[in-house]
Amino acid sequence: MSIEPGDIQRIVTPAVPVTREKMRADIARMLHEDPSEIGDEDSLMDLGLDSMRAMNLVLAWSEGGLELEFAEFAENPTLAGWWALVEARQNTRNG
Repeated sequence: MSIEPGDIQRIVTPAVPVTREKMRADIARMLHEDPSEIGDEDSLMDLGLDSMRAMNLVLAWSEGGLELEFAEFAENPTLAGWWALVEARQNTRNG
């Protein structure tokens, strides 16, 4: 029995769903801060998040199958802005 390329499917299931609070906790961990210190509208760059750490966060959040583009995150570096992007992708994928 051989496997045809068309028979192969990539199954991606997020280990932990991406939520606003998970994002807040992940960002806080990168900044060595308490999650309560990360406000929805705070500039994450002003809080000390550099582009390499931000890129690592975006990659981690996309591992569950979300198609996230780092460039979009760079346009509005706030938790609220980032959550809007993730929520829109989740709604597109689920909807």
